[in-house]
Amino acid sequence: MTTPAPKDTAQPADAPFDPLDFPQDLLDVQLREATLYAELSALQAKLPWSREPHEGWPGGKERKQPGRPATEGWSEEEAAAYDKLWGDLRAATAAVQGHTWWERCETEGIKGGALVAARTALKHTDRALPAALQQADVEAAA
Repeated sequence: MTTPAPKDTAQPADAPFDPLDFPQDLLDVQLREATLYAELSALQAKLPWSREPHEGWPGGKERKQPGRPATEGWSEEEAAAYDKLWGDLRAATAAVQGHTWWERCETEGIKGGALVAARTALKHTDRALPAALQQADVEAAA
């Protein structure tokens, strides 16, 4: 039995430029950004509402938002975990936003709303979504 030759995924030289044909390294860093964002959101949901100790305040009818209970704040470990995730997320976001793909898109004439649409499409492509988010979408649709 022979192994079939891999599909030639390279586009012909005369093929029109496709701004949605994202390079793998951009997809990888977008996936990392989305994963870090999900991890940071999950951590924030578990943390006390205030990083520093706070006595809180009561809720009332005159306030549009309910009160907050007293909190001892975050532990050093919680603060360190949050700060690390937040720093990693900023770096991943900068890598996505500063990727050379976007310069290439502009060079190819993709600007304005079309460039915004391409950036938005990157965030929603299956190859750049964490598996947990993909599964959540499937469960929500069922």
